[in-house]
Formats: sequence, structure tokens, C-alpha cells
Amino acid sequence: MQASIRYILLALGSLIGLHFILSISHEEYGKATSFSSIASKFGSNNPNNVPDEYYDDDIHRNSTNQRKANAAFVILARNGDLQGVLESIKQNEDRFNKRYGYPYVFLNEEPFSADFVKYTTEVVSTKTEYGLIPHDHWYQPKWIDEDRAKASRKKMEQKQVIYGGSGSTPEHDLLKKYDYYWRIEPNVKFFCDLHYDPFLFMQDNKKVYGFTISLPEYGETIETLWDTVKEFMKAHPEYIPEDNALKFLSDDGGQTYNRCHFWSNFEIGDLNFWRGEAYTKFFEHLDSAGGFYYERWGDAPVHSIGAALFAKKDQIHFFNEIGYRHEPFMHCPTGDTHARGKCWCDQNHNFDYEWYSCLKKFEAA
Repeated sequence: MQASIRYILLALGSLIGLHFILSISHEEYGKATSFSSIASKFGSNNPNNVPDEYYDDDIHRNSTNQRKANAAFVILARNGDLQGVLESIKQNEDRFNKRYGYPYVFLNEEPFSADFVKYTTEVVSTKTEYGLIPHDHWYQPKWIDEDRAKASRKKMEQKQVIYGGSGSTPEHDLLKKYDYYWRIEPNVKFFCDLHYDPFLFMQDNKKVYGFTISLPEYGETIETLWDTVKEFMKAHPEYIPEDNALKFLSDDGGQTYNRCHFWSNFEIGDLNFWRGEAYTKFFEHLDSAGGFYYERWGDAPVHSIGAALFAKKDQIHFFNEIGYRHEPFMHCPTGDTHARGKCWCDQNHNFDYEWYSCLKKFEAA
């Protein structure tokens, strides 16, 4: 009996090894047997899909298009990003907003050029507003030790870490009148027709945060972030609901951070959540630690940790129907959802269940 078991284990090991070798050496085999390809066969009953009652398409007709949320698109860009911005918002208009008519808010560290205003206004179907990000939200405060911060930047450059920083965009005057926002960046792609209003879905179901892609953050950028977060958690347990999404962030009950975060270049959020007492005090605590400047704490892990800790898990939503790409990763709906949205992305390149994705952790949280 024991010999038979050894032969079975040997055979299984050989098959797994062969599968691994073929996955690396034969691209088409790797695509066909990837998690995303297998998952595409089961896309018709995805629990993340928005209910049919919100749809207004060839199959379903409802009254949601007679209502609108108090919401806007938010784009942080410089004048040099104009062409990339036009590509992003034109796709957004064609896939969604020409039917729903939400306004755009463009924010920059310097005044927008006449060309930027002219061409972005021409390409969209509704109101546009243009604003300056306050100096204090863009540049480091005077109390930061510049020598230490400079040394940190040099260290990051040597490690080829090229991004970071987080600000208080929800506090901008142009956004104060809105309750919800959808963040759009230059040079992104929207692959699918969207025949429902994500803002209304968020509002009606008391959701506070929506995402399409999740993955681990670079550890070098956040070396002391979790210790700082734990300080706040210990000092303010009253802000943390029991049914939160801590399990998305930590595999050991909060002792360590697994680095998973929602990729915030796409996010749909409740501005009142970010303005609330819990997140405001949390952000102030992080800001006082200096990690935005001495390390490279970015808005993606900070927003993700804030949403996962201070909201209930069911208030965070994975927007499965929104096909989206920000280089180098892509969420592509699969199965019937891909067909329903008339998506033009390649399902075989869907990032959702690849080894580097954190979606499985979110679903299990």
C-alpha cells in the first residue's frame, strides 16, 4: 500500500513539474491553463456583478437612469498629460458617461493651459471644472528634515522606486459639493460598455469604496507604515468595526501587513467616508509620522488600509463589469459578463486570479 502511495505521489509530482515547465516554455499553454482562463468559463454567475435591476440595456429597462448621484470624475494631471487624459476621458465617455452625464474635475499643481482646457472641454459631454491643488497638499511641510528626506529619495532612486506620496485631494474646494468620485488617470483604457450607474449602486447600497485591481505594494516604500497603522489601531479601537476587511490586509490577525492594496489609479469612493472622523484622524496620525516623505507611502496603500479598517467589508465593492487597464495590469471581465459589456479586452490576460493578484484575499476576507 505504501509503495502504491509513493508511486501516486511521484506521478503527481511529475505532472506538476511538467505543467510548470510547459507554462514557462509555451506561452499559449500558460494562457490556457492560467487561473484567469479557467475562471472565464464560470463568469455568468459572478457574485461581484451588480444586480440586473440597475441595468438599462437591451435586456433590462429600469428607472435608474432617471436618477443621478451627487458625483464627479476626478483627474489629477499636468499640462503635459493632455493627450493621455484625452484618450482616457474619450473612452470613458464612449463606454459610460455619454449616457449618464457626470461632470469632471481636473486638478493640477499649476494652472491648466488654454489648450488643456479647450480640448478636454470639447471631448466630454458635460460640465468641466479646473482647479489648483493647494501647495500644502503637494509639497512636503517645513517641519520635515530635508536632509533625511533627500537621503531617502536617493536610496529609493537607487532601488528604482519611482513613485509615492499621498495627499488630501478629497478636501479640495471643488470637491466639497460632491458625495462620490471616480478617479481617472491619463493613458488608461476602459474596455466595456457600462449600462448601469456605479455611483447610484454605491449610494443605494451604502458602499464606500470600489476597485478593479488589487496587488501587493512594494515593500521598500512602506517599511514602517504598518507599525504606524498598528499604533493608531491600538489607540483608537472605537473606529474599527468588527466586520471589517482586516483579513485582506493581514494573514496573521493584524500582526504584519501582507502588502495587499487596491490599485487606486482606479477607485470609486464616498467622499464623506474620507472626510469622516476616523479616516481624518488616521491620516493625521500617518502624516505626523513623516512616512510620506521619509519613505514613499502612497495613496494606494493608505486608502486601502483606511477602507479595509474603518468600513465594513461589504461596503467595499469589486467592480467586475468595468474592464480596465493601467499598465502593466488589466482587469478584463470574463464569460457572460465579457459578452454583456461588449468588451474588447483579452480574457486570457485578465489579472484577477494570477499569482500576483490580491483579489483572492479580498474575496476570502
